[in-house]
Amino acid sequence: MHGLNLEEVSFLVIEDNPFMRSLIKTILVALRTGPVKEAVDGADALKLLQSGYAPDIILLDRDMPVLDGVEFVRMLRTAENLASQFTPVIMVSAHADMHKVFEARDAGVHEYLVKPLSAKSLYMRISEVVSHPRTFVKAQRYAGP
Repeated sequence: MHGLNLEEVSFLVIEDNPFMRSLIKTILVALRTGPVKEAVDGADALKLLQSGYAPDIILLDRDMPVLDGVEFVRMLRTAENLASQFTPVIMVSAHADMHKVFEARDAGVHEYLVKPLSAKSLYMRISEVVSHPRTFVKAQRYAGP
């Protein structure tokens, strides 16, 4: 499972549930990734990004208080002043229904992972965004991969 060298790849994990945040971070450590920063919701994450932090990959929950994952991604993709505007985003969600997946895709999410997650499923999504980077498109009603 571990074919990629992720030691130089930094992550921002945005998750309101402390257990899930810890689980994701534990998996990333096991995958020997680079630095991992955490945020408890989209608003907290935006403050971190506005302060200049620019992770290589963002992992985030869909449903969070204050600023949910879909709204966060929309704001990220349309923010002209953030270095992370084009950062790959992997959404982790308990929702598997197609309209929720399409909503996330249409907001600018690269990959969608349904909970419960495993180390293998998370690695597969990370591998996809690292090994097959997508061209970023910016149109009148869409910004994303």
